[in-house]
Amino acid sequence: MIDTHAHLEPTFCDISRGAGLNAVILSGSNLENSKNNLLLAQKYSFLYPAVGIHPQEIADDINLLEALAKNPNVIAIGECGLEFLGKVNTKKQEKYFRIQIELAQKYNKPLIIHARKAVDEVVEILSEYKNLKGVFHCYSGGKKRIKKVLELEPTSPGSSFEPKWYFGFDGNLTYEEGLEEVVKKIPRDRILAETDSPLLTPEPFRGQENRPAYVKFVYQKIAYIWGKSFEETEEIIDENVKRLFKIF
Repeated sequence: MIDTHAHLEPTFCDISRGAGLNAVILSGSNLENSKNNLLLAQKYSFLYPAVGIHPQEIADDINLLEALAKNPNVIAIGECGLEFLGKVNTKKQEKYFRIQIELAQKYNKPLIIHARKAVDEVVEILSEYKNLKGVFHCYSGGKKRIKKVLELEPTSPGSSFEPKWYFGFDGNLTYEEGLEEVVKKIPRDRILAETDSPLLTPEPFRGQENRPAYVKFVYQKIAYIWGKSFEETEEIIDENVKRLFKIF
């Protein structure tokens, strides 16, 4: 099992939080958190760092991010994107998002996309760029936007093809029935499992602090939706992770 999206602090030292996991990808939300991700990954071999600035963290100096992004241990840029919930500075969000897209291009890294109430706008921006790949973290675009995301992957007839865009699902999949129907519509080779620790805790621990080890409940729910065994589901999802993030 692999948790493809977690937020942990440098004081994290309880390895049991990741019990049974092959890897945990640490998502960056601001400059300080991104630096912490690099420090944690040095300490624990099963942690893999991403660096980025969340659309709610745009007070940070975006120009300082590249010094972190060029670190060879960084496996992804993000989370980054747009969040149009409440009163927001849409122009500054877009500026920060585009800079991080360009860093992903420059260093050939996948993007961890945050798109809340802004999936259409995020897809429109991404469509302007070439040679991108990534995951729509905690996908919330419903069934009608799946096709839009998949269409970010232009293909040529007869050419070899490797999936570039994926959909991340979190603990809310265990209690939001509508998400089950969304999962059914997405190709199985495009789905990743996440926790977004310490948030979005799945059943049966909903209401408590989330932890990476709880990603197993997301795997279990996806296995149920697919009608497959846990082991078969784990193999499919973990291969998706390896393909996108080039780990292991």
